[in-house]
Amino acid sequence: MAAADAMEDTLPVSRSGRGFGLLIALAIGTFLATILALGTGAVSMSPGEIIRILMETLGLMAPEGDRLNASVLLQVRLPRVVLALGAGAALGVGGAVLQGLFRNPLADPTLIGVSSGAGLAAVATIVLGGAMTGALGVFALPLSAFVGGVAATLVVYRIAGEGAGNTAMLLLAGIAVNAIAFSGVGVLTYLSDDTQLRELTFWTMGSVGGATWPVIWPAVLLIAIAGGFLLSVARPLNAYLLGEAEAAHLGIDVRRLKRVAILATALAVGAAVAVSGSIGFVGLIVPHLIRLIAGPDHRIVLPGAALLGAALLCGADILARTIVLPAELPIGLVTSLTGGPFFLWLLMRRQGLSR
Repeated sequence: MAAADAMEDTLPVSRSGRGFGLLIALAIGTFLATILALGTGAVSMSPGEIIRILMETLGLMAPEGDRLNASVLLQVRLPRVVLALGAGAALGVGGAVLQGLFRNPLADPTLIGVSSGAGLAAVATIVLGGAMTGALGVFALPLSAFVGGVAATLVVYRIAGEGAGNTAMLLLAGIAVNAIAFSGVGVLTYLSDDTQLRELTFWTMGSVGGATWPVIWPAVLLIAIAGGFLLSVARPLNAYLLGEAEAAHLGIDVRRLKRVAILATALAVGAAVAVSGSIGFVGLIVPHLIRLIAGPDHRIVLPGAALLGAALLCGADILARTIVLPAELPIGLVTSLTGGPFFLWLLMRRQGLSR
């Protein structure tokens, strides 16, 4: 009990009690973004119609109205939106956990190579899968991406070592892993046939446009499982911010914390990358925005990052499929166009060049 009380006194807390209100606001915003995404497209639907169709599907109302709209909503838009929400949540909470684990605000699944490692493994499965794809079925792609994400994370963590809090060391390790992974993707792209090449070209830029229920459900299931583990490390991560020795004195199993954080992050991000492709900067931007508002308490940062990541990627998908109608932008381009300037500002701010 004494250790627990000491831990409570030492942990960072949310600023001015804003954390709970922020989570409620983010939940409402995510719900509104979901409804907007479901209703936006060639066939427009009102929020009332969307809710009615969903209630009919759940058996809470008798079927009525246009069944074509119901088919569009349930078979085209809903899987797409579910994938955007799941991938955004995975990238957001994954970025927050990595930043806490490395004790570095620039840690991000894309920057330190987690996404590229997962992407390389997923591309290898697409091009060379063969027997493995047949044996694992629909789980082959997300599981292979998970293995690639774990490998990349472990390599970066091993290289950075005690310098994980050093921005230069962390980014250099990430650059090296990204370069190796991108080279591997280039070789596999060269070896791919025409069908695989078209799939890989759009996939490498990030997209949720090919979402169907058979494709996304294994990834969403793995993201949900990994997300539960990631949310469970909020309190240990708070103690870990004080340093490894201090966290151990407070009763935290530091080795287990690292293992759970790395494996769960790689599983969540790997599953997201496997079905949505490479989507950058969500894991970098989202945790910072939450911390700016509510402070460093991971009990708020982690669920807040999941909610904001989901809403952000859902909004990015709306822009991706409406801004250049009738064509569709890859969603990764939308997030990079917003995330790139933010990353530059963050670097300048850390160097004292920005107010």
